[in-house]
Amino acid sequence: MAPYIPGDQIGMKVGYSVEEGCRDPALLDERLPLLQHADLRDKVVLLRVDHNVVKKGKILDQYRIDVTLATMYNIIERGGRPIIMTHIGRPFDKKTKTLTIKKDEDSVDAVVAYMQRKLRIKFAVPQFHATEKEGILDIDTSINWLIQDLRSRKIAGIYLPNTRWFAGEEDKGEKMERFVVQLAGLADVFVNDAFGSWQAHASTTHITRYLPSYAGLCLQDELFHVKEILSPKRPFVAVVAGAKYDTKIGPLAEIYKKVDKLLLGGIIYNTFLCAKYNIKIQGVEDSDIELARGLVEQDKTDQKIVELPLLVETETLEGRFEGRFRTINTKDFAAGQQYKYVVDIHPASFETKEVLDALDSASTIFVNAVMGFMPTFWHGTSQMDATIDRNRSALKFFGGGDTLQEFKSLHPGLYHAALESSKYYLFTGGGSVLKVLEEGDPYALPTVKALIENGKTYNNKLQQHDQSNYSNY
Repeated sequence: MAPYIPGDQIGMKVGYSVEEGCRDPALLDERLPLLQHADLRDKVVLLRVDHNVVKKGKILDQYRIDVTLATMYNIIERGGRPIIMTHIGRPFDKKTKTLTIKKDEDSVDAVVAYMQRKLRIKFAVPQFHATEKEGILDIDTSINWLIQDLRSRKIAGIYLPNTRWFAGEEDKGEKMERFVVQLAGLADVFVNDAFGSWQAHASTTHITRYLPSYAGLCLQDELFHVKEILSPKRPFVAVVAGAKYDTKIGPLAEIYKKVDKLLLGGIIYNTFLCAKYNIKIQGVEDSDIELARGLVEQDKTDQKIVELPLLVETETLEGRFEGRFRTINTKDFAAGQQYKYVVDIHPASFETKEVLDALDSASTIFVNAVMGFMPTFWHGTSQMDATIDRNRSALKFFGGGDTLQEFKSLHPGLYHAALESSKYYLFTGGGSVLKVLEEGDPYALPTVKALIENGKTYNNKLQQHDQSNYSNY
């Protein structure tokens, strides 16, 4: 099991040829159309990636860019001309139903600048008219000039603006359909290399209704490795944290069934503790506490959740101020007690016997967790990473943008060693892994199902075309 290792210029895996993709493409579902089988010569290729690595205009971790460079190289080496697209951030406010474009914070400019420095080739970013509350309504015809330059190799690629700036990206109706048709009109082939973008949006799923579609090399590799979590070497330990319980309840219930031990962090853990001890922690919603009672009851029997006993409570979320935060212990909890914000796991929690026994004895560890309120309360996350690394024999899977960014920030040496270690694999999408665990099947992701359905459609068309040609002789 080898992680993607960014190569000297193209982000290739060590020991992998351009044509290989994952370790063994034959081990993937044969229904999945693969990039290796696509006809790319002189084709414009619409490539969806997950380069959602920008915050406030800066790249925090380039890993999710680097692991897609092999797919880009494959496309260009085989004669394709790439038009690349990704989402960045959440510019659409679901409460107000308005879309806000912040060019200084969530544009693709930082990603394009990084790729141009790394690859020393030129990408063009088209500019489209945007309305104040709906974003970009249309891909206007000005892009045709860039596509001519792309085909004539005056530019190496086109990088579209943030897909979530387009009114149709997350829409369910007419705006979505118009956006998809316009996207399809730009290219001859679609390639999805965005494992982390599993939601059924216009640029990830609906586009497959209009173009021959294939799985990129990064997506193939992620699907290959996620099966090792679905059928793990045991004992299997998962560490999961999150900012809201109700969005994780489905995956959490399925993870609980599959693991031998489970460690929780963040608001998820706070919610569990409120339900278990009948206490109140500021920032935890009553509705979520009710949802968590089912897990509490289940754990009374199965006893899989390993409690992290020492927590950090603070009076304010504005910073780490001496005298305004303190260590509390779950052993002191009593029904009816109320606490301020619980913002971190105290590092000493990872030195308790039960926690050490769970992590040291594990054969497979999956981590989708930042344990503290970053960037101020980082101590628990740092100790978690170090404790997990002590287990040198376990297969360790880290997943999720925030998880990887904090891993790199807190332990840069360990992070870079993990990129080259056969015992680590870094997933570009932690939420996608949770979704796979929830579904029990990596090919049940909406984006992957769309590729499979597309393969059926276009294979049938090719067969009909071949039969038609044969009948003319």
